[in-house]
Amino acid sequence: MQVEREEFYQPDTIITQLEKKLNSLCTNDLPDYITLVPDGEPTLDVHLGELIVKLKFFGFPVAVITNSSLMDDAMVRSELMKANYISVKVDTVNPSSWKSINKPFKSLNLETILSALQNFSRVFEGKLVTETMLIRGVNDTEAELVGLASCLQSIKPSMAYIAIPTRPPAFEGTFAADEKTVARAYEIFTAHGISAELLTGYEGNAFASSGNFRDDILSITAVHPMRRDAVLELMTKSGANEESLRKLIDSGLIEQIHFKNRDFYIRRFSKDQKS
Repeated sequence: MQVEREEFYQPDTIITQLEKKLNSLCTNDLPDYITLVPDGEPTLDVHLGELIVKLKFFGFPVAVITNSSLMDDAMVRSELMKANYISVKVDTVNPSSWKSINKPFKSLNLETILSALQNFSRVFEGKLVTETMLIRGVNDTEAELVGLASCLQSIKPSMAYIAIPTRPPAFEGTFAADEKTVARAYEIFTAHGISAELLTGYEGNAFASSGNFRDDILSITAVHPMRRDAVLELMTKSGANEESLRKLIDSGLIEQIHFKNRDFYIRRFSKDQKS
């Protein structure tokens, strides 16, 4: 663990390797973004700003995925300003929950980080998104979610992603929040005027009717809980029926949740995420 910035690679070394990689790709495989998401925290690299500038010469927008730990560093914020897209981690506004989930370096202060992030969001001209990882019994209570939503209101992200652990966590005894809690988080975020999406492990891209009800609903409910009326409309477009939905529920692929006198459907998490 460290918070001191240092050199890991010379930017030109990375640029040379990236150029070779891009030249090996066919046109259809070219990236939407060049993303800085190393095996570690990208803002620890003292050459971050220089690297972002050089990466832009390839003609693609540059994204940075950060855990937010160094957002109170003025130099880090200045360098991140050069990026086109930034994803920041915001799991909680509760210092105790933050220490439990993120195991931060002892000198870091959550209040200072969140304040710096709020200030940064007001001046950053690119696309800023947040990611929140919901952990059962830690940051998944009503109070935690409402407090976090209030904080995100001041950050004003283009999108607030709500995630659960989709890979074995670093610490034993860490489990994903359940479907009902994730759906509730989505409702709280949207009630606060925040655009939200779910990251629950299933990757799909069919957000309109493709004519395949099964594929469409699995894709959509992995990102947004769907109200029953929306599901029925999708059925009509796809030529499906109630039996199609019932099979997905019975097979454990879709979870039906009742909330505020309405039925919602959400992509069910795999057993290893819930155990």
